[in-house]
Amino acid sequence: MASLSHFCGVKTPCPSLFKRSVHFRQLDFVASVPFASVPSKYAKASCYERVQSVICKAQAADVVELKETKNEAFGEFTCVMKFGGSSVASAERMREVADLILSFPEERPVIVLSAMGKTTNNLLLAGEKAVTCGVSNVCDLQELDFIKDLHFRTIDELGVEKSTISKHLLELEQLLNGIAMMKELTPRTRDYLVSFGECMSTRIFTAYLNKLGVKARQYDAFEMGIITTDEFTNADILEATYPAVAKRLSSDWMNNPAIPIVTGFLGKGWRTCAVTTLGRGGSDLTATTIGKALGLREIQVWKDVDGVLTCDPNIYPCAQPVPYLTFDEAAELAYFGAQVLHPQSMRPAREGDIPVRVKNSYNPKAPGTLICRARDMSKAVLTSIVLKRNVTMLDIVSTRMLGQFGFLAKLLQVFSIFEDLGISVDVVATSEVSISLTLDPSKLWSRELIQQASELDHVVEELEKIAVVNLLQHRSIISLIGNVQRSSLILEKAFHVLRTNGINVQMISQGASKVNISLIVNDSEAEQCVRALHKTFFESDLSELVWENGSGNGHVTPLSTLST
Repeated sequence: MASLSHFCGVKTPCPSLFKRSVHFRQLDFVASVPFASVPSKYAKASCYERVQSVICKAQAADVVELKETKNEAFGEFTCVMKFGGSSVASAERMREVADLILSFPEERPVIVLSAMGKTTNNLLLAGEKAVTCGVSNVCDLQELDFIKDLHFRTIDELGVEKSTISKHLLELEQLLNGIAMMKELTPRTRDYLVSFGECMSTRIFTAYLNKLGVKARQYDAFEMGIITTDEFTNADILEATYPAVAKRLSSDWMNNPAIPIVTGFLGKGWRTCAVTTLGRGGSDLTATTIGKALGLREIQVWKDVDGVLTCDPNIYPCAQPVPYLTFDEAAELAYFGAQVLHPQSMRPAREGDIPVRVKNSYNPKAPGTLICRARDMSKAVLTSIVLKRNVTMLDIVSTRMLGQFGFLAKLLQVFSIFEDLGISVDVVATSEVSISLTLDPSKLWSRELIQQASELDHVVEELEKIAVVNLLQHRSIISLIGNVQRSSLILEKAFHVLRTNGINVQMISQGASKVNISLIVNDSEAEQCVRALHKTFFESDLSELVWENGSGNGHVTPLSTLST
């Protein structure tokens, strides 16, 4: 957007994302001339038109009037663009991401970044090793060397000053020394430790954009207004976050427009004021939270795959991109194991009714997946197949309660045990005298092996006071996400596949979400089931999956014919 000035012999800055100034010859006149176009795709980034009235005489220029009028048609930001660790894993990838961002001149984005590549994993490993290695050996940790080498090499290749992150690397080593001295790594310290990854990646990327002449400003999410519970390693975002984030970003933009580069995954505990993390993949949640706070048009999540897929491509390479999803479908996919999205990331987008677009930063031309409130389900059968491994299943039976009341009431009281241990329940199926349920492995198996056994023994001991309990481990949940209005068709096809291949379903559940049917099978059979189900639902003629006059059986592929 051009700004207008009445000038002569004065140098008048125009707020933009590029630093520039314009100088004109001294003349005796009063004039109104638009500024020259800014050599940038962000020339229209200024949200104000600045008008100066200047009376010019030879050798002098007096500013008579200065006023700013807001351009009502201008919106401060248009979208969030979130990039995961693989998208910023090296200097080359950072260059490509910068080019990608600048290839959308119509956008005024907020950028959310994850840590570079495998930085988070190496930070966690370094912290765990520091507990036992001794202070004198911290500087020799391979993981610390990897982190230093990766970030310094990236800085050198991008031509950015080492001072950009040297302070953080020094502080990181000091923190590891402290862990070694204390011989413990608490959840609070663990969160602070892993925060270094995002803090360094965003600073490097911001410095690189500024080096290119693109005005950018770095933000640590925990200083920007992301306020969370004090549940370290898996904090929840609080409502106070939304006005705080909106106020900070809007105020900074109005005063000095620049592209915000925000650390994903991080927040600040509302009681402790300590750094917290949102759980693995939490950068997606950061992005949707910012999108809701600012009321943006769209949230873009850039991954290393062509959108949300019909199944995990590591299980079956023939997985296909899903063009459209509803928020409910995406939430179920994320919770039951799809790695492409954070389980809680859909909530802010749904509440703000902001579409989420999942794209591939390695293949920007791919259409990706658009997630929104509703879509045409008239021809939809199955959307995606999701696998959640290493699940623990509990069968709880009490025939003494047949025909009597109170069984479920007592059972629900016992469920408080799960809450006390921080273990959530995934899937539940009930009858008058029995209940079957599965425990969330992400909550349970993060413990040490001894702690796992102790907690499970305690759960079984409490439940055995009212019922017979059978604990079954090494199970998997296969979730069929789709149009549950066609649940009979989905189940008919699914059970045909499983029966043909001799697979026994140990539990089935259709939840209140109305988009998910979950089947429990043995771990050893799970991947083969996914491949066979995918072949039937996504690689057969769709017309075969729609009943016509009660006929149409589709196509079932035996497991033996599928490659592993």
